[in-house]
Amino acid sequence: MKRAQIPVGFIPLVDAAPLIVAQEMGFAAEEGLDLLLKRAPSWSSLRDMLAFGQVDAAHMLAPVPVAAAMGLGNTGGPLSVMSVLSVNGTVIGISAALADRMRHQGHDFAFADARAAGHALIEAAPDRLRIAVPFPFSMHAELLYYWLSALGFPAPQSIDIRTVPPSLMADALRAGDVDAFCVGEPWGSIVVEHGLGALLLPGAAIWSFAPEKVLAVRTPWLTQEAPLAHRLIRAVWRAGKWLASAESRLLAAELLAREPYLSLPPEIIDRALSGGLTVTPQGLQRDVPGFLRFHLGDASYPWTSQAQWIAHQLAIRTGLDRAAALRAAAPVFRDDLYRGALGDLCPQLPQHPQRVEGRDSSNLATRAHPAPDNRFFDGQIFDPQRPQR
Repeated sequence: MKRAQIPVGFIPLVDAAPLIVAQEMGFAAEEGLDLLLKRAPSWSSLRDMLAFGQVDAAHMLAPVPVAAAMGLGNTGGPLSVMSVLSVNGTVIGISAALADRMRHQGHDFAFADARAAGHALIEAAPDRLRIAVPFPFSMHAELLYYWLSALGFPAPQSIDIRTVPPSLMADALRAGDVDAFCVGEPWGSIVVEHGLGALLLPGAAIWSFAPEKVLAVRTPWLTQEAPLAHRLIRAVWRAGKWLASAESRLLAAELLAREPYLSLPPEIIDRALSGGLTVTPQGLQRDVPGFLRFHLGDASYPWTSQAQWIAHQLAIRTGLDRAAALRAAAPVFRDDLYRGALGDLCPQLPQHPQRVEGRDSSNLATRAHPAPDNRFFDGQIFDPQRPQR
């Protein structure tokens, strides 16, 4: 039987793993699919590949489809999120010079306390902190704004956010163009390996269940190809489940390391998969449970409330109407499509697509679905029915 071909775009990051594994381990073939994986050099180029139909689906920054629904960005039309590809997986890093300054001021690089790390960064920062993110509409940017604003640092007024493709973060530090960065792995570890800086904090220390990358498609394509979309969701879900097993880690790192994908040493990639990170050029090690999630805790479920948190943050910093932003974001994360695709594979899906983000979910745990740690570092919650901030 001839398999249906779906061109899919991705950026060389560890969190593209569900797409790569779906193709390489045969999960796509089990669904009668052949994923034609196309590597893009930057998020703007991947956005354009999707907008102009060069790919039908894409490994995409979670805020991009939400921003499009709010009239922000240039996606060429509406986008829909079929599933979340990854939760967490980002790091905040600083230049070697800034790391030295913070170390002399007594910071211990514990890599877990967002409040302590943030105050130390603010104390050591130059008058206007230059921070690189991979794209303006990204969880990287939203976490940075949320974190520093919550600590009283006037963001974005005192921050110069610069767009740098993930693979060029090390070059930006080397050239002295930025003081700090937020990026997905393995590119933070590459900075450390080259001795150009240190890792200050994982993004998970700011929001412990942040939807980082999503599986995005053009909404008109989804309308025309719903059965194909269901098969793609299933293939990627199977890949995420495989990735969640500790026994899969070494093979996963080897697959991602190959030339068509990340083209990097497997041991660098394994740091993100295991959560065991080297945070300084001197070899300081830190373990981060839940550093990168693909499956456990319903990680791939497209919660409407996640889309609305993103919309709320975007509205705050762009001056758009917040209530309108929440309404626009609600239909973007397609929990209905996800449920339709996975009903037989995963019968115990969440009962409602909306939840209070930032609330400890331990009371929602079942044997089949371990409760995710879903908290903001400052103890705030986001209730889409009663948004406060």
